[in-house]
Amino acid sequence: MEEFLVSAATGALGPVLGKLATLAGDEYKRLKGIRGEIESLSRELDAMDAFLEKMSEEEPEDPQDKAWMKEVRELSYDTEDSIDDFMARVAAGDDGSDHGIMGKIKGLVGRTKDRHRIAKAIEDLKRQAVLIDRRALAIFEDASKLVGIDGPKDEVIQLLADNGEPTQQQKPIKLVAVVGSGGLGKTTLANRVYQELKGGFDCHAFLQLNKGYSSPAKEDLPQLITKIRDFLTDKRYFIVIDDIWKVETWDVIKCAFPTTGSGSIIITTTRINVVAQSCRSSFIGHIYNMRPLNMVHSRQLFYGRLFDSEEKCPLDLKEISSQILEKCAGLPLAIIAIAGLLADKASKKDKWEQVKDSIGRALRNASVDVMVNIISLSYLDLPRHLKTCLLYLSIFPEDHTINKENLIRRWIAEGFIHKQEGYTLHESGEMCFNELINRSLIQSAELDKTFGHEVKSCRVHDTVHDFIVSRAVEENFVTIIGVPGVNPDPRIKVRRLSMQNDGEIPAGLVISSARSLHVFGRNAKIPSLSESRLLRVLDYENCSQLEDDHLAGIGNLLHLKYLRFKNADALRKLPEQVARAPHLEIDILYHKKIMEIPATIRQVKWLASTDINSKVLYEATAMQGLQVLRGLNVFAQSTEFLVGLGQLKKLRVLDTIFWTFHMMEKIEEADSLLGDVKFAKIVSSIAELSKAGLESLVIQALLTVGRIFECEYWFPESDTPYSLRELVIASVLVRVPTWMARLVNLEKLRIGIDRIGEEDLEILGGLPFLRHLWIQAWWHKSVKTRHLSLRLPSRERWRPIPTVPPLLFPTP
Repeated sequence: MEEFLVSAATGALGPVLGKLATLAGDEYKRLKGIRGEIESLSRELDAMDAFLEKMSEEEPEDPQDKAWMKEVRELSYDTEDSIDDFMARVAAGDDGSDHGIMGKIKGLVGRTKDRHRIAKAIEDLKRQAVLIDRRALAIFEDASKLVGIDGPKDEVIQLLADNGEPTQQQKPIKLVAVVGSGGLGKTTLANRVYQELKGGFDCHAFLQLNKGYSSPAKEDLPQLITKIRDFLTDKRYFIVIDDIWKVETWDVIKCAFPTTGSGSIIITTTRINVVAQSCRSSFIGHIYNMRPLNMVHSRQLFYGRLFDSEEKCPLDLKEISSQILEKCAGLPLAIIAIAGLLADKASKKDKWEQVKDSIGRALRNASVDVMVNIISLSYLDLPRHLKTCLLYLSIFPEDHTINKENLIRRWIAEGFIHKQEGYTLHESGEMCFNELINRSLIQSAELDKTFGHEVKSCRVHDTVHDFIVSRAVEENFVTIIGVPGVNPDPRIKVRRLSMQNDGEIPAGLVISSARSLHVFGRNAKIPSLSESRLLRVLDYENCSQLEDDHLAGIGNLLHLKYLRFKNADALRKLPEQVARAPHLEIDILYHKKIMEIPATIRQVKWLASTDINSKVLYEATAMQGLQVLRGLNVFAQSTEFLVGLGQLKKLRVLDTIFWTFHMMEKIEEADSLLGDVKFAKIVSSIAELSKAGLESLVIQALLTVGRIFECEYWFPESDTPYSLRELVIASVLVRVPTWMARLVNLEKLRIGIDRIGEEDLEILGGLPFLRHLWIQAWWHKSVKTRHLSLRLPSRERWRPIPTVPPLLFPTP
C-alpha cells in the first residue's frame, strides 16, 4: 500500500493509518493507555483499504457494494478531519482529554463495517511501477502530425477557396462548419487549416468554447459586439470557433462579424448537426462531415505510436492489432487511447488479448458511447495514484490550459503524490504528469522551448473531460458548480469544490468539509472562508472580483498548505493572519498592481509577474521562504532591494530583466551599465544566491550590451561551489566568459554568441554535468543568423531532448 496517500479509490484511509501510527508514538504519551485499541483499529482499516482498492479495480455492479465503498471513503475523510483537529489542539497546548476521539472513530468504523457483506478474500495485488516512457516526446507530438489529416485539410481549404471572385473587396465571408462525433479530430483538422492559412490574413484568432459558455451580461453584450465589429471592419480575417454546443451561442457570436468580409473566412466545429446547419445558413457556407480513419491510416497511427512503424511490430501481434483496430472504428482518439494503454505491454500478447476482450465486453452495451468505454478501460488500467491524479483534473473548466507546475503543487498539497526513492516530491509529481501524457489521457498544450521542448502545460480532451467529470462527481471526489448539466447534491458533504463561469453556492449545500476550493473566472461568486476551516488548497485563477474582504477568516485555516492567486489585481493586501498556517506555500502570479505583503508572512514561495511593483518586492526580501521569482526588472527596483535579494537563501529560480523600454534609447553601450551601482549590486546578489542554492537563472538583456558578461565579478573564484543547474542569457555575448568554467554543476545552458572559437569550446567541454547546450551564433553581421544545437549524453534520470530545429532567441 502506498503510505499516507489520499486517493479517489480509498479516500483518506492512507493518511488516517499514518496518523494513527503517529498517535501511538511517543509524541502522544497521554494516549498510551489506548495504544492497543489504536493498533487493532489500524488493522481493520488496513484491511478495509486493501479491500476497497480491490473492489475499485473490479468495477462492482452491485449497488450495495458501490454504496458501501462510497460510505467508507466519506468515513475516511471525516476520520482524518477528527484526527487533524485533535492534533491541532495538542500542538496549540491543549492538555485536556482526547474528547473521545478514539470512541468516535471506532463507532464510525464499526457502523460502516457492519453494513457491508464482506464474503470475499482479499487477494494480493500486483502493482504496476510508474515508468517514464522514453518515447514520451514522440507520443505527445503536436496533433497536427496525425495521419490521415492531409486529405480532409485539403478538402476544407478547397471549400474556402476564392472560386474566381473578381476583387477582394467584393469577396463575401465564407464559412465551413466541421461536424462530427467526439474523438474524430474536428479540432485537429480546424487547427491544421488555421496554421496553414492564417499568415495570409490581416488578423486571425482560434477560439475554443465549452459547454459552460455563458455570454456577458445583457447590458455589456451590445457594446462588446460593436467593438469587435468595428475592429474587424475593412480587415480580412480568419476566425476559428471551436466546439459550439448551442444554436443560441452561435446566434450571439455571429453578430460580431461584419456583413462585408473582404474575403474573410470562418471555421466552426461542433458535434451537433443543427448547430452546423445554423452556422452554414448564416454566411456562404458549407458543412464538412468528419469521417473516421480508414484502416490504412488507422494502422499508421496505431503502429506509429507503439513501434514507430508497422514493419517493427512483432509478427505475433499483427492479427490481434487488426482486431483491436476494428473495434476502435477509425476514431483517432480511441486509437491513441488504446495505444497509450498498450504502451508498456508492447511485447506481451496475453495482455493485448485482455485489452481486446475488454473492448469487446464494453461494446456489447450499444447504448454506451464507444469512446467512453475505451477511456474507461484506460482509466481502470491506471495505478491507484494515477487514477486520483487524473480525476483531479475535473476541477478545471473544459478546454482550460493547465499549467504543469501549478498542477503538481496542487497534487502535492492534496496528498496525492508518493515520494519515490532518489527523487524529490516535485520530481515524483512530474513523473505522474509524464505518465498521463504517455498514456494519451492528457495532451500537451504549451512547450518550454528553452531546453528540449519540455511540456509546460496540458489540456484534457473534451471526451476525456466528460468522463472524469462524471466519474469524479459520481464518487463525490469533486463537487462542481457553474457547469450546465452538473448539479451538486445538497445531501452530500463537499470534499473538493470547483466554482466556474457564474457559479454560486446553492442554498442548502454545506461546504464546511471541503478540503480544497478552486475558483475560476471573474463571474464566479467568491464564497466566505469562515465556513471552510478544513481547506488544504485555496486557488483563485483570473478572479478580478477577489478583494481583501474575501480573505477574512483565512487565519483560521490551520490546515492550509497551498494558496495561489493568478491575475487577482483587485487584491491589495495579504492578511497577516496567513502566517498562522505552519506549512503554507503561497504563489502570486501576474499581479500587476501594488500588493502589500506583510513582513510577518514568510511562506511566500512563488512570485511571478510581467510587472511586479517595487513595493511588493521590497517587502518580499524579508520572505526567507521565497523559492521562485520571475519577471524581476532590475532597474525598476531600489538599490536596497537588490542588496537584500542576495539574502533570500531559499531562492531556487530567478528570472531577471536588465532593460526597460524607457532605457532602450539611453543604454546603447555596455560601458554605461558597467558603472551603474544597481548593476553591481544585482550581480553581487546573483553570485551570493548561486552559492546558497539558486538552480535556475534567466537574464534578459539588450543585444548591444553583451560585453557586460565578460566581467569576472559575475561569478568570482570561490571556495563554495556555485549551485546553478540552468542558465539562460538572452543577449549576444562576445565570447564564452571565463567565469562559466566555475559553474561546475551546470546541466543546461542557452546563450547567444558573436562567434565560437576553440577556447569557447574548451570552457564548455570542461563542464562535467552539462547535458543540454543550445547556442545561437552570429558568425558575421552581414550573414544571417546560424544556429548550433548540440545534444550531450543525458543522465539516466532525465529525458534526452529531441532533435528539433532550434528557435530564434527572443529579441527584446
